[in-house]
Amino acid sequence: MDSSAMLSKDTTWCFFALPAFLGSNNLLDPFVLFSLFISLLILALLTWAFSPGGVAWKNGRNKMGSVPIPGPIGLPVFGSLFTLRRGLPHRVLASTASARAGLNKQLMAFSLGSTPVVVTSEPVVAREILTSPHFADRPVKLSARTLMFGRAIGFAPNGAYWRHLRRIASTHLFAPRRIAAHETRRHADSAAMLHAISTEQATRGVVTLRKHLQNASLNNIMGSVFGKRFDFARDNSEANELKEMVAEGFELLGAFNWSDYLPWLSYVYDPYQTVKRCEALVPRVRRFVGGIIKEHMMNESSGACDNGDFVDILLSMEGDERLSEDDLIAVLWEMIFRGTDTTALLTEWAMAELVLHQDVQAKVYQEIHHIVGNKNITDAEVAKLHYLQAVVKEALRLHPPGPLLSWARLSTSDVHLSNGMVIPANTTAMVNMWAITHDSNFWEDPQEFKPGRFLGGGDVDVRGGDLRLAPFGAGRRVCPGKNLGLVTVNMWVAKLVQNFKWVQDVAKNPIDLAEVLKLSCEMKIPLTAVPIPRNHFVH
Repeated sequence: MDSSAMLSKDTTWCFFALPAFLGSNNLLDPFVLFSLFISLLILALLTWAFSPGGVAWKNGRNKMGSVPIPGPIGLPVFGSLFTLRRGLPHRVLASTASARAGLNKQLMAFSLGSTPVVVTSEPVVAREILTSPHFADRPVKLSARTLMFGRAIGFAPNGAYWRHLRRIASTHLFAPRRIAAHETRRHADSAAMLHAISTEQATRGVVTLRKHLQNASLNNIMGSVFGKRFDFARDNSEANELKEMVAEGFELLGAFNWSDYLPWLSYVYDPYQTVKRCEALVPRVRRFVGGIIKEHMMNESSGACDNGDFVDILLSMEGDERLSEDDLIAVLWEMIFRGTDTTALLTEWAMAELVLHQDVQAKVYQEIHHIVGNKNITDAEVAKLHYLQAVVKEALRLHPPGPLLSWARLSTSDVHLSNGMVIPANTTAMVNMWAITHDSNFWEDPQEFKPGRFLGGGDVDVRGGDLRLAPFGAGRRVCPGKNLGLVTVNMWVAKLVQNFKWVQDVAKNPIDLAEVLKLSCEMKIPLTAVPIPRNHFVH
């Protein structure tokens, strides 16, 4: 091997040469040690001060393209961690990008500890990132890895295994024919929810809606995945345990963990006891999900028919397609976990806006009354309720459940963008969907709730076709359950408005649209309103 090549690769020679330059005795002199420490500190501070994007972008990582990626410097060691912790991250990032002007909306670099991150608030760049094959992976947080999500659809690395999971879910769980086959069961879940709301209304006069939506959402996904439903009106220990596990998982995955960005900190600082709590939760999940799998194995499987549940389908697979028991548990646990959050919270946001905008609620009811009448609403009829669908889209625009698209992407190689910027390999990328949906360059009166913007020629495909409003993402990692989620939310909002007139309890429970960002962006104070039964109560 060429000796010059070997020399060029040795970047540590100066450290080992220090004794020769200074003398072995002088090297231990306190003054010399102090001088060395100050010199290294000054060097580190200079490197930080001249690194746009912060400490994780040193050595010119942001200048690999013809156009450098701008960004805030942040603090030494911590980068922008404290900045994001001071408020809602999507709002802080949007404000920072707007305040810095220039190209920051297109792409902005910043550091979260030792993690280099970019965020875009512009649809064109967002599409390039989300549809790039080099952004097909996701960074896996410590809690996600410990909770077995590394082997599930959401976090499994791009490859043959992930494509196999994706194909199974798209074909057997979220396919249109399967969604249609389970319509009757969704109606049963809706009827149980409406009955529970009616009971609480009769008892209290007001209703806190979220718990009813979450129960219906849990039953909806449990029925599709496990073929099992719960009666929440009764004291059911199994249902309560499942709800506790889901709530604990939400908290662990949604909590900000400093160790995700400062790995060395995990040895001395874990305020949320993330590892301990994850390790306590996993055995409970294994017992619960594993028990249901064993029940299915003991019973005769209905195989891959549309009316069968997802467990039956997974167990019916053979050969290389069959998943191991650990992978089965991880995939099924994720289905429960992801299926009980977004639909409930989005419906709550939509209903909060309808309570605040009585004129819009009246239009929704008039449309339902004109097209459906007083009978039970079907999926086919929901498809004809265009104003209702516009209301749900406007709720998605104003209150995207995942304002930063929930889970970020990870570049597997250098990615060249059309604007001349280059995102280096091993960089975490975020799309600030909240910033895009609240940008006056793309939306007229973006802070106002105006469902009419989606009628006529203003319709927008929210399933990833138009990056001005893509709450489910786009590209390979687009949410596989987007169609089921939209069908469910549209149905729930329709039934809630058809059966009740919802008004605000101004005196005791005024509606507050303040947000809190956990795993999803939810109302900080759950919606509590007065549902006045219509004369024709229809389940």
